[in-house]
Amino acid sequence: MEAKSRQTDIKMTARKLRRVINEVRGKSVIKAQDMLRFMPYFAARVVEKNLKAAVANAQEQFGVGPENLKISEIFADESVTYKRARTRAQGRMYSRLKRTSHLTLKVSDSAK
Repeated sequence: MEAKSRQTDIKMTARKLRRVINEVRGKSVIKAQDMLRFMPYFAARVVEKNLKAAVANAQEQFGVGPENLKISEIFADESVTYKRARTRAQGRMYSRLKRTSHLTLKVSDSAK
């Protein structure tokens, strides 16, 4: 049994998300929530919110509590990049890339 949660077009680079998700990959849900709560990164709040959604999906679909779940799969992919311009001296423009990403998180029964 596997429950999934997906968040798209997060206004953050996938690299910043991967810094956080590499720490919680494969951990139990309770331990991952404790780790995310005390991480100083904004990406930790995003991952924590997504983890809560996946746990809620597991409870709704299969009736399994968070103490029996672990993170089976978690990854961040790059999404669209918004191209913006910044004005500079003497009429020049510098390009500015605003990157976004997708986050996918799957939790499964830890009895496996």
